[in-house]
Amino acid sequence: MILETERLYLREMNQSDFKALCKILQDNETMWAYEGAFSDAEVQEWLDRQINRYQRWGFGSWAVVLKETNEMIGQCGLTMQPWKDKEVLEIGYLFQRSFWHKGYATEAAKACKKYAFEILNADEVCSIIRDTNIASQNVAIRNGMTAVDSWTKHYKGVDMPHCRYVVTRK
Repeated sequence: MILETERLYLREMNQSDFKALCKILQDNETMWAYEGAFSDAEVQEWLDRQINRYQRWGFGSWAVVLKETNEMIGQCGLTMQPWKDKEVLEIGYLFQRSFWHKGYATEAAKACKKYAFEILNADEVCSIIRDTNIASQNVAIRNGMTAVDSWTKHYKGVDMPHCRYVVTRK
């Protein structure tokens, strides 16, 4: 276990999480900000990328497990992401749709912010969110972040404006 909150614990993902990850990444509604659901191969690439991040940096997107049922309900964690001409430390989150609007993303994101500041000794952390993804923007705001700049990313042949929400260590 990496982190624990009142209702959740966050741990590294492993191959046994593939099916739970598919419930998230293969749901069209959940993945609309990524231009649609992932194939099995894309889910595997995503999982492999997280495992490589754990080995490279000691962090990545972690499995979010509901304590009450021991079920993986989402993922949330810290990754290094390209932003304009640099790499930034980002808190990202994706949850199974049946667990939306229950405060889990905010709870997990706040724990990741604390980890970034207290364990990684980061000066700032951000969330990079598609400009039309209001629900994720609201999670960032509840996590104490403010929109500071924007940039258009190109993904799957689509121009996608994104906002970067940032919070600095106090």
